[in-house]
Amino acid sequence: MALIKWFYRVAFLSITLLAVLAGYLYYSITDSVTIEDDEIFVVQAGDSSYSLGNSLSDKGLIANPYLTRVVAKLHPEWVPKVGKYAIKPHMNLLDIMMLFDSGESIFYSITLLEGKTTKEFLLAMQAKGNITMTLLDASDEEIAEKLGLNVDHPEGQFFANTYRYHDGDTDVSILRHAHTLMTQTLAELWAKKAENLPYKTPYEALIMASIIEKETGVPYERPLIAQVFISRLEKGMRLQTDPTVIYGLGDKFKGNLTRKGLQDLSPYNTYRIYGLPPSPIANVGREAVEAALNPEQTKALYFVAKGDGTHAFSNTLREHNRAVREYQYKRREDYRSTPEVTK
Repeated sequence: MALIKWFYRVAFLSITLLAVLAGYLYYSITDSVTIEDDEIFVVQAGDSSYSLGNSLSDKGLIANPYLTRVVAKLHPEWVPKVGKYAIKPHMNLLDIMMLFDSGESIFYSITLLEGKTTKEFLLAMQAKGNITMTLLDASDEEIAEKLGLNVDHPEGQFFANTYRYHDGDTDVSILRHAHTLMTQTLAELWAKKAENLPYKTPYEALIMASIIEKETGVPYERPLIAQVFISRLEKGMRLQTDPTVIYGLGDKFKGNLTRKGLQDLSPYNTYRIYGLPPSPIANVGREAVEAALNPEQTKALYFVAKGDGTHAFSNTLREHNRAVREYQYKRREDYRSTPEVTK
């Protein structure tokens, strides 16, 4: 009889201890972490439930490193993905391990601006500090090859936009995304283009779009400038646009376009060549492509910067020369070639 009582006591005590342990484990893995702000946590290649437990414990996010093993037993299908994660104050250990399994690591963003060259895009990515750079020292041909472009010159192939990326993503992955968006946008707008345009291919329209983007940042002027250049092409006139000359000069351009620069023999010197230059001179967004493919009707053949970021348009050379005298020879003190940014 005494033995039976002893057995029941041991069994009761064991069950009680198991219940207490189960309660402790349940509380430990379902209780919210004790942090006031988001905690950044990095899951590295090769991390296991054991190593994650140690790291989470070292940061004071969980009481015992073995708790992650408990979660791993409960959810063996969860596999931590490499990345940088934001652990939020309301999360518990189950939430954290589920987050690691989801791969929903922190996103960053980078804005690649209209009118910038591919080199400037790469420098902007380098400045972020958390993008893996592989193309900075690559030639145009090497960039085109690495990205699988169907042209040798990558300029203009990347859609100006804001892109999200993970910590450590490569410049190649971001530019591939930008190229895909450019290809899709160009194809979409080419299908809806105006009739009787002088472009044989979408690539020629992209070249024109890049010139338009470099000539003005004023939205309503883009379609007008597009028509000026289209009219010039149709009349067999040279485009005579400074941005193409500057692009062709490359590192030789020191900030001012000189008479010597205008005489440069570059294929981008539209003061010497007829037609379009051989490639785009910058990367653009949707608006410049739309302007190139759907210009606004105007009889103007000339335009000149007024000094406030906008342009004066002229139908004749005489009108243009008068505008040049007014806006260029007598420049205002606050002269600027781009519009003022309002905040």
